[in-house]
Amino acid sequence: MSELLGLFGGTFDPVHAGHLVVASEALHSLNLSEVVFVPAAKPWQKAPHVSAEHRLEMVRVATASEPRFVVSDVDIRRGGNTYTVDTLADLRAENPDAELFLLVGSDALASMTTWKDFQKIFSLAHVIGMTRPRHPVAIEHLPVGGVTLLTVPAIEISSTDCRDRLRYGRPVRFMLTSPVYEFISTHQLYRRDA
Repeated sequence: MSELLGLFGGTFDPVHAGHLVVASEALHSLNLSEVVFVPAAKPWQKAPHVSAEHRLEMVRVATASEPRFVVSDVDIRRGGNTYTVDTLADLRAENPDAELFLLVGSDALASMTTWKDFQKIFSLAHVIGMTRPRHPVAIEHLPVGGVTLLTVPAIEISSTDCRDRLRYGRPVRFMLTSPVYEFISTHQLYRRDA
């Protein structure tokens, strides 16, 4: 039986509890072998606030306690702008016998047609749209049958809010795992003077 790999890409600037809850829900609901977190090197639609290496390490410490969460540096090794289609092609080459499931947030589903070679994504992986309860998602603009929707717990935490809280000394306890918070503190990330 082939491995079922959930691919969870993102900026993770920083990775927070909401990311982990979504990944855990996908892991169990889809009966995945693993969820592979893939921090983007240089996302083409946003500018990260800290280096790719720091974001990669934060994801590593955040996921360390779950053996079926693994972290890939495939985008960082490739360098340059990060495009999902390239990530999937590289992970397909690294895992030729695995079945790939691309985990996509409902907000990202709305803009998926703007992604590089977005049609090719559907031939490389099963696209799983991660939706929140009582938040309908329109997928009519995507290939018919190309997206499977999975409802995940609604956790109102964003990386933007976490960064703002860290910048202004507001509490982030329980929004970030303790190891991620300690990493941020040690490296003095997201400070007002940084």
